[in-house]
Amino acid sequence: MTPQELKNSILQLAIQGRLVEQRPEEGTAEELYRQIQREKAALVKAGKSKKEKPLPEITEEEVPFEIPEVWKWVRIGEFASVLGGKRIPVGRKLSTNNTGHIYIRVSDMKDGSVTKDGLLYVPDDVFPSISKYVINKEDVYITVAGTIGRVGKIPPDLDGANLTENADRLVFSTIDQDWLIWCLQSSLIQGQIADATTKVGQPKLAIKRIQEMIIALPPLAEQKRIVAKIEELLPYIDRYEAALSRLEDFNKRFPTDMQKSILQLAIQGKLVEQRPEEGTGEALYQQIQAEKQSLIRSGKLKKEKPLPEITPDEIPFDIPESWKWVRLGSLLYKLVDGTHRTPKYTTSGVPFVSVRNMSTGKLDMSDTKYISIEEHQELWKRCNPERDDILLSKVGTTGVPAIVDIDEEFSLFVSVALLKFNTSLIDKQYLVYAILTPDFQKQCKEHTRGVGNKNWVIADIANTIFPLPPLAEQKRIVAKLEELLPLCERLK
Repeated sequence: MTPQELKNSILQLAIQGRLVEQRPEEGTAEELYRQIQREKAALVKAGKSKKEKPLPEITEEEVPFEIPEVWKWVRIGEFASVLGGKRIPVGRKLSTNNTGHIYIRVSDMKDGSVTKDGLLYVPDDVFPSISKYVINKEDVYITVAGTIGRVGKIPPDLDGANLTENADRLVFSTIDQDWLIWCLQSSLIQGQIADATTKVGQPKLAIKRIQEMIIALPPLAEQKRIVAKIEELLPYIDRYEAALSRLEDFNKRFPTDMQKSILQLAIQGKLVEQRPEEGTGEALYQQIQAEKQSLIRSGKLKKEKPLPEITPDEIPFDIPESWKWVRLGSLLYKLVDGTHRTPKYTTSGVPFVSVRNMSTGKLDMSDTKYISIEEHQELWKRCNPERDDILLSKVGTTGVPAIVDIDEEFSLFVSVALLKFNTSLIDKQYLVYAILTPDFQKQCKEHTRGVGNKNWVIADIANTIFPLPPLAEQKRIVAKLEELLPLCERLK
């Protein structure tokens, strides 16, 4: 049950006479009804109120549920006068200058009261023509156009303000104001409002329709006790709503948080066991370095500047003895970003990939721009993405990896970095998962520079540290992740 459903249930109990007990000493609604009729007749006799046309008797078909014997079914117009507001003359506008004549609009009516931010005022020369159409703090407003059925009371400091033509006011005595407001918010009245609202043109709720709506009237003392009980229960509903909101937020975050936790366990060496026969991260690292040196000697790779040693202060957690902390750049044969200049686009030719084509973690070639073959060939000399390479977003949305899974040639913009490595020594999917781990992403955020269109520069990408397990363990980690991560997806 939602908090609103719970609130509606409480209101339903209230209007059915089931929220508080009935007390004989408090009299009956029939006695209260007769008292109200005497007061109304006295006001008419004194010329303070106009005599109203009698309302139709309530039929058995109209009565929706049983009520206590001491209650009485009545029409709203039998205990309250329903009076309309007034619009200012056509061609005139309300003013932001405080003329002393506050004009309350439907947009000002919020949360059962009137918000004082942005109040407008009636110009002095217009006020005489609408001066009689005011609402008092003892009244209850009900919106009848635009947002229909919103109800509430007027703050004391806005007593006597002018009322919009899109709201009516209920004027009454010997009725508890708060009880009436709660009743008007109940499904009984809101349902009648929906049925009585005209559906042609701009929806409108007529005064006559409000007058004819039925309501179950309790004795005045019981009205007050009903209000007290509702106000006693409301904080519990608020707490329930807060708790439910926290639970919904937890449920919403849980799959993603679980994914992050599983990935973090993976790079801490806690997801699968270590096997001595699979070797060590150190041995694998030395093999990668020897391979790189061989390629440098043969002229296939350029010699790189050595990366700084990893200091103890940089290491965020313990890893298995058979693993090794490494910098990303030390494992790569090439780490470069795309062209730093905007190319000349063509209607066809070679696809030109930017961060928007891979920011979901998948390379999407369905909506790329194109450059000429000649320009592509020039860019390809420096940055040549090929199958099984990894692309890494580095501008705007940073830290998102995507494996190149096509053979078609394409060029890259500066917003994407290209990571080339020996896929027979490093499992490409393990490297992607390592990049997606919370610790790696934290380093990404800490070293992303600038404001607005942020940039994760190549040197900082190269310096990012993460743990390197033996190759066979990398593959077992990937297999376990591909078993567990889809389970998290199903929870979303």
